[in-house]
Amino acid sequence: MNFAPTEEQKMVREMVRKFSETQIKPIAAELDRTHRHPEEICRQLGEMGLMGVAVPTEYDGAGMDNVTYVMALIEISKACASCGVIASVNNSLYGYPVNAFGTEEQKKKFLAPVAGGKVEGCYALTESAAGSDAAALKCRAELKGDRYIVNGVKTFITSGNIARYCVLAATTDPARGYKAIINMIVDLKNTPGFKVGKVEEKMGILASGTAELIFEDAEVPVENLLGKPGQGFKQMLSGLDAGRIGIGAQACGIGRAALEDAVEYSRERIQFGKPIATFQAIQFKLADMATELDAAELMLLRAAWLEDNDLDFEKEAAMAKYYASDVAMRAAVEGVQIFGGYGYIKEYPAERHMRDAKICQIYEGTNEIQRIVVARKLIGLR
Repeated sequence: MNFAPTEEQKMVREMVRKFSETQIKPIAAELDRTHRHPEEICRQLGEMGLMGVAVPTEYDGAGMDNVTYVMALIEISKACASCGVIASVNNSLYGYPVNAFGTEEQKKKFLAPVAGGKVEGCYALTESAAGSDAAALKCRAELKGDRYIVNGVKTFITSGNIARYCVLAATTDPARGYKAIINMIVDLKNTPGFKVGKVEEKMGILASGTAELIFEDAEVPVENLLGKPGQGFKQMLSGLDAGRIGIGAQACGIGRAALEDAVEYSRERIQFGKPIATFQAIQFKLADMATELDAAELMLLRAAWLEDNDLDFEKEAAMAKYYASDVAMRAAVEGVQIFGGYGYIKEYPAERHMRDAKICQIYEGTNEIQRIVVARKLIGLR
């Protein structure tokens, strides 16, 4: 068993680390404060191949593997959680289903611009009454001639306010449950009947827009359907598995930022005549944070390796996502505690890490749902 990254993986990780430290981290607080979409960062990440890491080069991706993707996303998220989730959605929630299930024409038209970082993509699944219960969709797509007529409202859609393209989950017949779910690609800038609704005010990841998408007799060409009718729910589950690796990597990056900031601060903060890093109480916190984050990263790399080798990774992705996000939240809380009063004010990044970490336990499937996924795999339930 070889835990060493390849030379290419080490090179990419160092490249992303340097870029993130010099270009993203210095503006992270400003992005958080202003809620500004990091347009310039997204374009640069695209030029580096990081908006489509595992997408083949013929569709303007980097043509690398998902292990490299995890390494890169941890570094981006360590610098700015908002930039991390934007990249994660592009790579996983949008990029994965289009790459896995799209036709050659769909990939060239709808995947290449996103994987190349020219525009953003998003995945529209969640509705007000269909979150964890993904089969309970109400957004309706009725086939009329050569077009689907779509009616419904999607909520909490990451990048929905700025995305050019969207993979939209809808139902052709709500009475048939998961059997009637389809996924289609929607050009959000060129679809009659579509509009962006409310953009949410959130606790964290403030430079990443979270929007309501409204479809009122919206017209989507039938050739934009991913796969065939009846395959949508299976596609959805497969895409969510891939997305959980991305969100786990985002969480791990946030946790590592909390740890690194806490270590640096503990060396500088003097109490009772010496740095607080010399106190056993602080050392134990730092040791636990580091140990759990290393374990989380190894779980993520295992899930990514399984995906790269076309092996079943559903259980491992769920485990890695919920463990990494729980660990990130613990690390962020302990980071604030180590900073003390300074951890509670915006002059220092500790409070931002805490706000950013929380969502990782919720989106891409709550951690309660992840535990159900793991348990069902263990028991043998479908």
